[in-house]
Amino acid sequence: MKAKIRISQKQDKIIIHINEEAEMEEIEKELSKKIKELKKLYQEEKTPIYVTGKVLKNKEIEEIRELIKKSIDVKIEFESPTILGLHGIKKTFEREIQNSETKFYKGSLRSGQKMEYEGSIIVLGDVNGGAEVIAGENIVVLGALRGLAHAGAKGNKKAIIAANDIETPQLRIANIVKEIEKEEVGQKHQYAFVEEDKIELE
Repeated sequence: MKAKIRISQKQDKIIIHINEEAEMEEIEKELSKKIKELKKLYQEEKTPIYVTGKVLKNKEIEEIRELIKKSIDVKIEFESPTILGLHGIKKTFEREIQNSETKFYKGSLRSGQKMEYEGSIIVLGDVNGGAEVIAGENIVVLGALRGLAHAGAKGNKKAIIAANDIETPQLRIANIVKEIEKEEVGQKHQYAFVEEDKIELE
């Protein structure tokens, strides 16, 4: 049986990876057992915990947080967007966006995964580094965009890329490529669009 939870340690954090197909009951049961194993990883320092994998609802995030906090008083961060649905993108994009056929993908795209679609793509999760999203029209990511995104792949310069947070080193719209400069990394960007044959970030 495939494990529902994997725990690994990096230099500055402990990662809990939750299988995307795991049910909440299974997660709680397995996590309760693994907290003993988790406590052994703690010495004097309180290394933060980073929960990744499955896209979680707000209620599920709080349940997992409480379960860990009962045994270990530590900072816990969730990769999963805390707000699902298009209202997770905080600002309404003001440019006129053409309607198109849209493909929805539930979950996060991992390194090595590639998604292509002739219309628009909406990812209900993150696009992690090493993953690719290529759309003939728009790309909307309800989590963080860290992988490659190519919108308007057939030449549509009116296509946009929107994400809760754009953290990728490179963006493409139509035949225009933007390398994210070092000084721009770390700033909060949520929209990319073409203006005067250049990709602008907001």
